[in-house]
Amino acid sequence: MLKSSLKKNWLNRVNDINALIMNKPDQVVYINEDKCRNSYSCVRVCPVNALEVRSERKHPIIISDRCIGCGLCFLSCSPKAIEYSSSLGKVKDLLQSGRKTAAMVDPSIASEFDDITDYRKFVGMIRKLGFDYVHEVSFGVDLVAYSYKKLFEESSGKYYITSNCPSIVEMIEKYHPTLVPNLSPIVSPMVATALVTRDLYGDEVANVFIGPCIDIKSEAKLYNDKKLVEAVLTFIEIRQLFEEHGIQEKGVKMAEFDPPFGNWGALYPYPAGILQAAGIKRDIVSSHVITASGAEDVKEAIKDFDHHIDTIRHHFNLFFCPGCMLGPGMNRHDERFRRRSLVKQYAERRVEVLDKKQWEKDMKRWSELDLSRTFAANDQRIPEPSEEAVNEVMKIIGKEHRADELNCNACGYGSCREFASTVAKGLAVPEMCHTYNLRNKQEYIETLRQTNKKLSETKKALKESEEQAMREKDTAQDASETMNSMLNKLPNGVVIVDNDLKILHSNESFLNIIGEDARAIAEIIPGLRGADLKTLLPFNVYNIFSFVLRENESVISRDVQLEDRMFNISIFPIRQNRIAGAVIRDLFSPEVQREEVITRVSDVIDKNLDMVQKIGFLLGEGASDTEKMLNSIVESFRQKKIEPGKKAGQ
Repeated sequence: MLKSSLKKNWLNRVNDINALIMNKPDQVVYINEDKCRNSYSCVRVCPVNALEVRSERKHPIIISDRCIGCGLCFLSCSPKAIEYSSSLGKVKDLLQSGRKTAAMVDPSIASEFDDITDYRKFVGMIRKLGFDYVHEVSFGVDLVAYSYKKLFEESSGKYYITSNCPSIVEMIEKYHPTLVPNLSPIVSPMVATALVTRDLYGDEVANVFIGPCIDIKSEAKLYNDKKLVEAVLTFIEIRQLFEEHGIQEKGVKMAEFDPPFGNWGALYPYPAGILQAAGIKRDIVSSHVITASGAEDVKEAIKDFDHHIDTIRHHFNLFFCPGCMLGPGMNRHDERFRRRSLVKQYAERRVEVLDKKQWEKDMKRWSELDLSRTFAANDQRIPEPSEEAVNEVMKIIGKEHRADELNCNACGYGSCREFASTVAKGLAVPEMCHTYNLRNKQEYIETLRQTNKKLSETKKALKESEEQAMREKDTAQDASETMNSMLNKLPNGVVIVDNDLKILHSNESFLNIIGEDARAIAEIIPGLRGADLKTLLPFNVYNIFSFVLRENESVISRDVQLEDRMFNISIFPIRQNRIAGAVIRDLFSPEVQREEVITRVSDVIDKNLDMVQKIGFLLGEGASDTEKMLNSIVESFRQKKIEPGKKAGQ
């Protein structure tokens, strides 16, 4: 794991952002986790690293504050897990509210609705949904285009970036905040058209924009306080409304847009269409405006503007998509040149029937509108991690040496080091690296092979162990049956109990000793297993069992009386303080009587012999002492009979 303090600080910031995301119901673009399959295609295409992947989270998430709403993730996600906030419910409510509603339609309809034979049919379908007014945004484009022309002419050496595309605006505000003063302070064509409809119908009119863009939903929210644009429908959503209401081209009459009508603003879907609408020169020598479109060209253009504008000395007209005729809110995103042709043909037809004098009057009238706007820096840049942190990631993904850096772009980043830097920032995980995954996969396969081998060996050993256990079980069962058979043939009663005096085993002779009640119980519970000994034997008997279990001492050959019969009982511990066994003999049985008589006569004989031996020993000791005493007396008597002066024996 990376230990860079910089990374930790920014991870904490990202965590705070994540907490906000989870409670942010108005997030425009988000991930539906039920559909997400973790392909990471969204992460790879995001131009600003607004998606975060973390090992402890099941799926990536979109960091709303970093997102610029460009829609590349939406287009790249094959499981359709990337979704954007729907405005269908809001629009339905507006249409049923009783308020006057105005639809503002982007001129990109020529590119999207090529299946509708005449634009007037499309206008008729919009009106059938319940809209009171239907305006084409091309007139708003004309107003904005001429504002740009005036701005460029009066720039006096300051160079601007057009602000029509909301994704471009957000990219600069968040990732190039020093260029915010260079954003053209002019509203977008959508807002300009909304200002016109408000002037026509009053502040109560509900404006709904219909177009190819997703992030324009975010732009509309900037004017929530004025309710200037109350809802935004993508072309995908308007098709859904048509389908829900069963509205088809063949079922509607032709209808015309409401005035004022646009002029060459109908070319707005072209990246350079707004310049054409303003009459700004576009030739290489005399033009002072550079147009760039598409993610890669736009990123490079902004970078060059930032570092070399004093050399370039041109205004930049930028669109994140390859023109609005291929916006993310459209059903299809192919056949670019065919769509260009459709837009061109549509614009030519509109201009051909345009009343130029009326258009000039309309332009003069609404050019007095305040089309200015302001911007604010919203710096979302993450400081670059230390070289140490990047190298640590490079080591993790197996790129310790320059020769290891393949720069294959499979991760979606320009180079291995750029990817490592993003991982160090906490916005990606090493698993997004193709070669890292391949290496891990090979290691996993080898580990799996070794595991399977060990599992096979374990299974074999387990089978052998199981067979051995079965053999031992059979042997034990045979031994148990043999033991039971032997015990049942013994003439003496045998009983084994646990420390609670519960019977573990007993034989037939024990049942005979206990009586008929025990036999009745044994018919239900073989061997009286589990029966309480205290209920079968009197206190003086089972108390001996308790003593043996408690003291772990044997009690051998104790005579006890049960009712009118005498028994001899020997109790001994089998497992200390846990199990005890007893052998009970019926002293009245002939076999026991004969054995007992022999045993006891033998005991008497042994005792008598012992006593005789002791008596004989004592008598022997006494005779010896007596002999010695008598010999001493005789010797003394002999000495007295010797005459004085003579020696003995003379």
